[in-house]
Order: sequence, then structure tokens, then C-alpha cells
Amino acid sequence: MESADSLTRTTVRGGRTAVPASRPRPVTVGSRTRRWTPPGPLHLGTTLGPLRRGPGDPTFRVTPDGSVWRASCTPAGPGTLRVARSGETIEAEAWGPGGDWLLDGLPALLGAEDDPAGFTPRHRVVHEAHRRNPGLRLTRTGLVLESLIPSILEQKVTADEAYRAWRLLVRRYGPPAPGPADRMHTPPDPRTWARIPSWDWHKAGVDGKRSAAIVRAAKVFHRMEEAATMDAEQAARRLCAVDGIGPWTAAETLQRSNGAPDAVTVGDLHLPKIIGYALTGLRDTDDATMLDLLTPYEGHRHRAARLILLSGHTPPRRAPRLSVNDIRGL
Repeated sequence: MESADSLTRTTVRGGRTAVPASRPRPVTVGSRTRRWTPPGPLHLGTTLGPLRRGPGDPTFRVTPDGSVWRASCTPAGPGTLRVARSGETIEAEAWGPGGDWLLDGLPALLGAEDDPAGFTPRHRVVHEAHRRNPGLRLTRTGLVLESLIPSILEQKVTADEAYRAWRLLVRRYGPPAPGPADRMHTPPDPRTWARIPSWDWHKAGVDGKRSAAIVRAAKVFHRMEEAATMDAEQAARRLCAVDGIGPWTAAETLQRSNGAPDAVTVGDLHLPKIIGYALTGLRDTDDATMLDLLTPYEGHRHRAARLILLSGHTPPRRAPRLSVNDIRGL
């Protein structure tokens, strides 16, 4: 029997499966550049770090000179963006059909639309983290599906499992990133996500519940992308209208796509315990207690949580990690 890897196109019930991305790098016509001076302190790594989905993320890279590279599937097509600091100025270079779109969104990506004016630290650990991280800004990519799909992959599994699935699927189905970023890939477009065959989800360790949620979201991606222009509450309702997407996934997505400062993550295995330990010394905090502790930061609860995570003030590990649920042998 012919292997799945050797097929160029396979007819299945309900339509055709996705075709793995071809290996040759697309021809791009030069690059475009933009220089931008942020209005205040800006740390590239801290601001853009949440966009990286684990080590080896084929859509994200930090080079030894401190430059941050991102490959995205934009409304204008695939694009690659390189962002670097030159003194007080940010220098950006972009390639591909989506390059202009990425350059237009550079200020928002680097937190220009983030307004921390109403944020006041109420706890010592938050105050210290705020003082030590003046360059933290909340990124806003304006791309919903780009953050939604890896967030779905992270539902109820270990980070390592989710990161592995993201790497395998993007490398297999995402086209090579435009420009000189060797071994980088742009995420697959929505049509491709919706057509990935069941065996490749299985090989990536993604169960049927998560893959079905991704397919449903990809099929209504226009409605999903509209959430990038909505306020956080309305956007969360839009995302949660898709079966398989709940408050945890919506918050993780909107923190990145919309730069939502109050989109606190509930339903997380570790975050309530980290928040509780940092603010009270307690180790067994639940979601309700976490939200109560973050009440003084209402409007900026995600910002407060980011600062607590950056503080490194986490409880000593005393319970086993979430076990890996490998479905590939089933």
C-alpha cells in the first residue's frame, strides 16, 4: 500500500486532504524596511516572547545578534519579519507577499497600542517585577488563527506535547518562509489546516477532539479573524462560539492577537498556584481565589500575571508533572 507521505493528493470523504508543503523556498522580490522609534522603554524578547511556541518553533527565531524573526500567514499572504534594535530605534525588514502587512503592524506588534497607564502594582512582588521590566509591552499581532491553533494544541496536554505537534504540523504543511530565514516556515493557511488528514494529526499526537476544534475554527476563519477588531469580551464570545474553544483557549489567544491586558487565563493547571504563591505564599490556590487576588488589577489582570511570571516567584514543585498522553501508539 502506498504510504501517506508519498501521496500528492488523496480523495477522502468530505473533500480532499491537504497537500504537504513543497520544499523549495518561494522566490521573493527583495525586502522592504521600516524604522520606528518606540515612545518609551521596549524589550524585544520580553514583549515578543509569548509568540514563541517552544524550542524549535519553525515560525519564530532569535538570532545571536538579538534580532527576532517571525513567519506569519497574513491576510496578504505569507510573510517573514525581522525586528532588531539599533540604539533607540527599531529596524524591521520584511519579505514575501505579507511583508507590507507585517511592517504596517510593527508598532502594534511591539506594544504601541498597549496602555499601562491605569496599572498600579499593589503587591511587593508585582512592584519589583514592574520595576525590573520597564520594557514589557503587550504585543498585538492582529492575527487570531495564528495564536488560536497552537492554543488549541496546548489544551490539557503537556507543553512539550503541544510544542512537538506544532513543530511537526507547521514543518509538514507550512510553506518555507519567504526571504533568507533558512528552515523557517509560515503557518499553514486556513484551507490547509482544515484538510490535514487524520493520520497526520495522529502522528503529531493530536487527539480527535483538538483536531476537530482546529478544523472547525479554520472553516470559519473569517469570523475568527474578525475578533481581532473587537473588545476582549466580545472577542472571547466569538471564539467560544466554536465547539472545542473555551475560556482558557480564548484568553491565551486574545492575549497575543489583541494584546488584551485583562484576558487572564482561567482553567490553567499551574497559573492559579503560581499567582497564589507569589501573592500570599499559599500553594493550592484555585481559579476563584486567583481571580479574587487579581481583583485590584482589574483591567490589567493579564499584565499583572505576566509580571508575576517574570518575577520567577514560583512555588517549589512537589507534585508530579502532568503525564504525557501519547496517542500515537493507539
